Amino acid sequence: MNTGTTSWADFRTAEPALADAVRRRFEEHTHHVLATLRRDGSPRVSGLEITFLGGEVYLGMMPGSWKAKDLLRDPRFSLHANPGTVESMADGDARISGRAVEVTAGAEFDRFREAAGPPPGEFHLFRADLGEAVRTRVDGAELVVESWRPGAPATTRRRS
Repeated sequence: MNTGTTSWADFRTAEPALADAVRRRFEEHTHHVLATLRRDGSPRVSGLEITFLGGEVYLGMMPGSWKAKDLLRDPRFSLHANPGTVESMADGDARISGRAVEVTAGAEFDRFREAAGPPPGEFHLFRADLGEAVRTRVDGAELVVESWRPGAPATTRRRS
């Protein structure tokens, strides 16, 4: 089990081909679907834009939003790439999950603001501490699921 933090750069170093495929899916569209946990433990899904920057994945959101409140209380998340259209699914489907680490000030926060441009107002910023990345695609008549977790090599499962 991973006890430290795992960045996007760590994932890319461990599994470059899978990391690149997952990133392509996230960069294909701007908006994605974030799953967080409500206070009662039930899931909440919300739209979200993400930013890849400096070997990290950042989740930005409006202050006081329910998804931000969820992550402040329980940092576990899952983020599903926008599937787009059937035509845009040639590279498959992608998802990352892990824990959201709030970034409130300092050099990391300043780098994000500088690179992302001025936001329209105040915002919550979280860095993704990756716990899993998954790519699902169809290859001929087979469903192919590639997954990676920190500290282990990627696995591939095929199902007809």
